[in-house]
Amino acid sequence: MRTVRGKTDHVVVVGAGLSGLAATLHLLGAGRRVTLVERDDLPGGRAGRLTRGGYRIDTGPTVLTMPDLADEAFAAVGERLRDRVELIPLHPAYRASFADGSSLDVHTDAAAMRQAVEDFAGPREAAGYARLRRWLHRLYQAQMNHFIDTNFDTPLQLLTPDLARLAALGGFGRMDAQISRFIKDERLRRVFSFQALYAGVPPARALAAYAVIAYMDTVAGVYFPRGGMHALPQAMADAAEAAGAELRYGRTVQRLERTGERITAVVTDAERIPCDAVVLTPDLPVTYRLLGRTPRRSPPLRHAPSAVILHAGTDRTWPQLAHHTISFGAAWHGTFDELTRHGRLMSDPSLLITRPTATDPTLAPPSRHLHYILAPCPNTDIGPSAAQWGDLAPRYRAELLTELERRGLDGIGTAIDEQCLVTPADWHAQSHAAGTPFSAAHTFAQTGPFRPRNLVRGTENAVLAGCGTTPGVGVPTVLLSGKLAAARITGSHRTPAPRGRGKLTTPRGALS
Repeated sequence: MRTVRGKTDHVVVVGAGLSGLAATLHLLGAGRRVTLVERDDLPGGRAGRLTRGGYRIDTGPTVLTMPDLADEAFAAVGERLRDRVELIPLHPAYRASFADGSSLDVHTDAAAMRQAVEDFAGPREAAGYARLRRWLHRLYQAQMNHFIDTNFDTPLQLLTPDLARLAALGGFGRMDAQISRFIKDERLRRVFSFQALYAGVPPARALAAYAVIAYMDTVAGVYFPRGGMHALPQAMADAAEAAGAELRYGRTVQRLERTGERITAVVTDAERIPCDAVVLTPDLPVTYRLLGRTPRRSPPLRHAPSAVILHAGTDRTWPQLAHHTISFGAAWHGTFDELTRHGRLMSDPSLLITRPTATDPTLAPPSRHLHYILAPCPNTDIGPSAAQWGDLAPRYRAELLTELERRGLDGIGTAIDEQCLVTPADWHAQSHAAGTPFSAAHTFAQTGPFRPRNLVRGTENAVLAGCGTTPGVGVPTVLLSGKLAAARITGSHRTPAPRGRGKLTTPRGALS
């Protein structure tokens, strides 16, 4: 593994998102002095917090899986995740709601899920689910240590026994086709393939290897931190400060000073911070601008679809909503073409509806409820521009509320007493390329050693972290990106023990 050469005693980490916080904790654990610089007034980055009208709103991801990866970061400084954050396992992990009026609770317990599938689609599909679950577990075991949790210096590093295992499992086929080997009911296939959109690729075109995301949330388990998702980055920041990191909020990095190929200082709008190395976590265009160089790629990066998010505080809720509900439209393959090929808004959208107050009522005022409605939409490279969203946003909000009413959320429009609508224009204003918070899509040419590297040629002591670099998009992988960035500086990369089901072993009532 290539590492940063020369002195690395003092590291400046730019960005207090999950990747920057993970890098900070791993660097502190290896004995480095760390200064963490963040442009916002609180940690979290994309996993931020908006307080409005008594509602505490998570502005970023709502689904937490593989909490042991966060625990590794805490362990680097001698702490435990469970001592700072109470994680609540979600049962069910999701509720899937279909256009034909049927619904299915998705359980992570094997026996409970097999019974649910049998009740939903019959014993043949239940047996197929059991085989699918075993396949997903083997897929995870084949990928984790040598494809996901690893720093690539060359594609030749792919040539391990796990590559043969992954190929034998069908990991280089198409996700839809592989999942259909186990289950035939189209509704069930959606439950185990919609996760491809997290990677920015339709299930019909995504590598089957990305079914590992389905493992993370339908097998390993889904959790919710009490106090909201923002409780995780806040706890990481608190642990970093307790371990000696200097945290500087409200500071925007303006430029990097360099001597030859080494960064010698990070200059913010308030001060100049000398450093021996730097970890950069902003979106790739911002990072490359600061470095003064953009790696050449042919073809250029393709970006994932974006999303419109409606945060709605309401005076009522709807009993058919679980903590996480996936509301599938009748259409499927055609909507992905609209998103990724034609640049059109989904004509029959599939929506993620999260109701965090189902698990933690304190996130809203008394007798109020908080809902997070995510509708995938085209990014600004192929869809409406950031400027066009200025006129489009109110119309799309109205269409979205009408669709939610049609799907059984009666009276949602009049029930809203506090709201925030986020569109690609807002992601663009936050310097996210192509107006998407999901960065570069996980096409084959943008995966593993072919994804933008966390080392940049021409700069000896700068390392990248975040969803645009290795290993990719999503809370688990972003946490790993911080760990991998730290390893580039410290030269250490502890191989984790087998994670089994991805759950922490803790007393009953805390994590399970």
